[in-house]
Amino acid sequence: MATASTTSFAPQLRTYQQEMETELARILGFWAEKTPDHQHGGFVGQIDHSGQVNPQAPKGSILNARILWTFSAAFKQTGQKTYLEMATRAFEYMLSSFLDSAHGGVYWMVDAQGQPLNTRKQIYALAFTIYGMSEFYLATQNEKALQVSQELFRWIEKYSFDAEHGGYLEAFSQTGQLLEDLRLSEKDRNDPKTMNTHLHVLEAYANLYRAWPDQHLGTQLRGLIEVFLHRIIDPATGHLHLFFSRDWTSSGNLVSYGHDIEASWLLQEAAEVLGDQALLSRVKVVALTMANATAEAVLPDGSLYHELNLDQDHYDTHREWWVSAEAMVGFFNAYELTGSQDFLQRSLNSWKFAQTHLLDLAGGEWHWGVHDDYSLMAQEDKVGFWKCPYHNARACLEIMHRCQKELSQS
Repeated sequence: MATASTTSFAPQLRTYQQEMETELARILGFWAEKTPDHQHGGFVGQIDHSGQVNPQAPKGSILNARILWTFSAAFKQTGQKTYLEMATRAFEYMLSSFLDSAHGGVYWMVDAQGQPLNTRKQIYALAFTIYGMSEFYLATQNEKALQVSQELFRWIEKYSFDAEHGGYLEAFSQTGQLLEDLRLSEKDRNDPKTMNTHLHVLEAYANLYRAWPDQHLGTQLRGLIEVFLHRIIDPATGHLHLFFSRDWTSSGNLVSYGHDIEASWLLQEAAEVLGDQALLSRVKVVALTMANATAEAVLPDGSLYHELNLDQDHYDTHREWWVSAEAMVGFFNAYELTGSQDFLQRSLNSWKFAQTHLLDLAGGEWHWGVHDDYSLMAQEDKVGFWKCPYHNARACLEIMHRCQKELSQS
């Protein structure tokens, strides 16, 4: 049923959809052309800001799993055969180099030749592998991809699930012992539970549930949503708490605006997948609260600062590529919930900021980010352990789909 807002915004939506189609092809063209490792298989581990490939760079499971998800999702939505070829390449390399056939799970890192370099089992990495494998299954019906996803789900539930307090512990040895150093990266706190890992387990389990509506999986996905509603989201502010003790005592008084807006739409997506209308109604209210909380921090140029340290009342003022990408989707989701032109404009303004400051039209892909004076963060990679096509390509795919859905109702 068409709404007045959809009808009046139709020209903007058509333009937005077309720009996303063009940008998706541009982003994935870079990854298909520049990143396959033709010498050792898989994908190169690092390309610096200037486009220089480091052929000996280690390869991370996060990057490979995100490449797998991105090209699988792009093929599923567009039918482009090149995307299937890249997804298959990532799938096969994941099987041959990252899966631990002896102990289960996936290695954190392999060397340039594909040999294990860091065998720790970071739950964040297992979650992203489920996300990528389940998407490859949804795109291709490859039974091995579904089997691997199921095995990784069971590994997480066996070793990481906290039956006493709920939620998931962060990191384990190759054979499943909880590690002392649980951190995802050096900048993180060494806490047993984090918002970030829970967000991506949620995202992975929701995608796997689409392919495999298993009762236990559904129970765990519902539990994750409840953890966000009762433990992770601050009911007073609408922002996420980021770090926790095992019993959910919050530590580290930070606001991450990119994660706030990303979680707002991923939570709603997870509730939609479960098909529980009562739960979905609750989550939609919270999703809108989080979008409004993030909207209060939007800068006049359409961007968001990276973080706010509440204890010190200090902003980290640089802007990273993924935050703008997630803001495009999260604010569009809020527009769909409300019909509000303000939210649609915030989504468009996030895209405008990316166009102006983040897209690398000469070198391909997006820059990592800019400082507060808009100078490039040129020390950061174009391709690396954390620099991937997942956020910005997913934003393109989501906006394409959502614009089409809105326009079909007008």
